Amino acid sequence: MTYDYDLFAIGAGSGGLAAAKRAASYGAKVAIAEGDLVGGTCVIRGCVPKKLMVYASAFSGLYQNATGYGWSEVQPSFDWTRLVGAVDQEVRRLSELHVGWLEKAGVGLIRGSARFVDAHTVEVGERKITADKILIAVGGEAFKPDIPGIEHAITSREMFWLKEQPKRMAIIGSGYISVEFAGIMNGLGTNVTQIIRRDLILNGFDEDIRTGVQEGMAKHGVQFLTETTVAKIEKVPEGLQLALSGKNAGTLTADAVLCATGRKPYLKGLGLENAGVEVAGEAIAVKPDSSTSQPHIYAVGDCTNRLNLTPVAIAEGRAFADTVFGHTPRHISHKNVPSAVFSQPEAGTVGMTEAKARELLGDGVKIYRARFRPMFYSLTDADEKTTVKLVVDKTTDRVLGAHIVGKDAAEIIQGIAIAVNMGATKKDFDATVALHPTVAEEFVTLR
Repeated sequence: MTYDYDLFAIGAGSGGLAAAKRAASYGAKVAIAEGDLVGGTCVIRGCVPKKLMVYASAFSGLYQNATGYGWSEVQPSFDWTRLVGAVDQEVRRLSELHVGWLEKAGVGLIRGSARFVDAHTVEVGERKITADKILIAVGGEAFKPDIPGIEHAITSREMFWLKEQPKRMAIIGSGYISVEFAGIMNGLGTNVTQIIRRDLILNGFDEDIRTGVQEGMAKHGVQFLTETTVAKIEKVPEGLQLALSGKNAGTLTADAVLCATGRKPYLKGLGLENAGVEVAGEAIAVKPDSSTSQPHIYAVGDCTNRLNLTPVAIAEGRAFADTVFGHTPRHISHKNVPSAVFSQPEAGTVGMTEAKARELLGDGVKIYRARFRPMFYSLTDADEKTTVKLVVDKTTDRVLGAHIVGKDAAEIIQGIAIAVNMGATKKDFDATVALHPTVAEEFVTLR
């Protein structure tokens, strides 16, 4: 049978773009469908605009710390409208760059949302398109819990569209998205209250990261209501009133409520049943090579709910293209993938947490840890601490995990991740000459 395309990708986010361009480089005839701006969650409404806002929020601390280094005190002012406009302009510029890269690669861009008609056919609007191979890369979406009045809350998507900066913000959730936005808004001058069900944020991260970030955020002015849930949100003349239950039962009034309680695969309207694509839970079921229950249909990125990180989606997309169109079979390992939380203070991690290592090895684990005041703050009044930590297998001396809380944590953990992935031992770390004076040197001087 003759098809319109060798590959049709649904979704022009990180995974879809990477796969489409790589497949086209092998000579495949490729098209990609996108109903939003090209670039996906990361570029349009995720890590890129969020990181720009992190940068913006950090200046408030820099102004304060500068006086310790001899700079005269200033009274800075902040313009929310200007920041939001600048971020939006940059997002649109990046989106257009991606469009240009698709054109250069010879990938056809079809505007609109795609839906399966059958296993080899999709429709975009009134147009029906056939393809030999189909890749699903539709990403995920923020979801809201079933709470009365939750329609008054916004998600991370709407955070970038707020016309006015709220003076008081309540944030529901304890994951990295809620933590990052709490730091952003606090740094920009908003009074932030974060409501979490447990006693600590960042469930699933190493305990030292969880405590280090939360303590640091509290010192910066974020108020935490722990072991607390939201029972109802109601619009009142003073703003939005939250009825709270649990440890901090009562009411809280805010100008805006951010619901950041998690994300799930965005499969709405895809018509997967028409193609016979199986779903496991709320995600597309895939094998290690990213193929679905239909051997010619593949899925990568957040819609598979394996490891929801942009670089992972890109790697999965390229591995798929290399395997299917480059005839070089390979798949991506989701082990020892580094990640960061752009909180304030920042966190970086790779490999096993201490808890996971002890679960597997019991007493066969040795922990190396240092907590100190970094040199940057030595001439300031800031009460800032950095923590670095290595989780080591006693028997093999192999470094199983590395964790850091503090300034530039993300930049530091990227290099450490290479060593962990290569199977470096604690002796390898010890044999590396320190780069002094830096925070990163602490990883090779731990005793």
